[in-house]
Amino acid sequence: MTAQPVITPSEVELQEARRTTLRNGIDLYTLPSDDFGVLRISFVFRAGSARQQVPFSASAAANLLSEGSTRMTAQQIAEQLDYYGSWYDVNIDRDYAYINFATLSKFFDQTLDVAGEILLRPAFPEGELRIYAAKRRQRLSIERTKVDVRAREAFARALFGAAHPYGISSDESAYDLLTRDDVVAFHRRHYTAENCFVVCSGRVGQHETAAVAALAEQIPAGGDPVGESFPAPVTEHRVFVEHPGAVQSSLRLGRLLFPRQHPDFVGMQVVATALGGYFGSRLMQNLRERNGFTYGVVAAMVNFERTGYFAVATQVGTDVTQAALQEIYREIERLRTEPMPEEELKLVKNMMSGEMMRVLDGPFGIADVTIENILCGFDNSVIGENIHRIRNMTPADVQRLARKYLAREELVTVAVGAEDPMM
Repeated sequence: MTAQPVITPSEVELQEARRTTLRNGIDLYTLPSDDFGVLRISFVFRAGSARQQVPFSASAAANLLSEGSTRMTAQQIAEQLDYYGSWYDVNIDRDYAYINFATLSKFFDQTLDVAGEILLRPAFPEGELRIYAAKRRQRLSIERTKVDVRAREAFARALFGAAHPYGISSDESAYDLLTRDDVVAFHRRHYTAENCFVVCSGRVGQHETAAVAALAEQIPAGGDPVGESFPAPVTEHRVFVEHPGAVQSSLRLGRLLFPRQHPDFVGMQVVATALGGYFGSRLMQNLRERNGFTYGVVAAMVNFERTGYFAVATQVGTDVTQAALQEIYREIERLRTEPMPEEELKLVKNMMSGEMMRVLDGPFGIADVTIENILCGFDNSVIGENIHRIRNMTPADVQRLARKYLAREELVTVAVGAEDPMM
């Protein structure tokens, strides 16, 4: 059997969202598609953990939205969504909270009624808060017994500083001090019209658009300004966190760079993918295939609203920690000093283009990409532009970016384990 040739798309024309600015200033974006009898409504609020003054108030506000309203109990909300087969999901990161409702088209009105209870009339019952806080405290306490979790938190502190909104990691005991007033105050300040936009995707017609607009226009104005200043990062380049008795070490390497709007962000995504972004990447071949140090290693560019960073992450046996660290440095240096073979770069390009096309398969995937583009100040034409940039990358471009941004002395190295591999 003859293998079929790999076809990389040369042009991608992604549907542009239709934008309507509502009376309270919220932008409503619609991505109509009649291919499936479903739709999703995503409310995006600038209400991430970087904006909280009280530890864990941001995540509590997001996760307790559905735990009872002034008209419905948490059980009634859950039963109503379950009865209509509707899907409700909350995600929160450092910058934003994402509140998603997905439903069959025929149950749109009933689902939107429940969405109104969750978004406009959350009660934040004291009893639900105490149950939530106790569970989250226990979960975080257990998570922090793992070397990879401690390394992730230590890496954020090393990049930004322990007091920076992107670097802070509060003690789990702060859950005991979290009050309902803290949660209500955070919600009042950040779940406002100034901090919100809405994206509807799927079978969205005039009725659905008008109904979502009517709901969104009830989101109140006021709250904190969107452009509050952040402190400058305070970076520490070498950090070891002792974890007595650990049989594995967790390693994080990287450096602060720039957000997605920077002209070199896409190019650095190519560099990161070549280094550790797919199963056949250089770090996987070295650390897993040749040396057997790890089951997996990943390299990536990470985007925040105000900055971004490059990172490598892996876990290895304590007896090979120092050797694995040196191999990671060696592979980074190879990218800086040796031009990448054309065939390898072609594979990387195909991997990245194929992943983009996979993400864009279906209206909800297109909605996710649209949300990311809105947050970065782009329209959906940027997808085609990025694929064009990727396709035009040369071995010289990869080497130039690696030399410019991945100098050894600029890298932050964090290790968590039984012994310090950087001694």
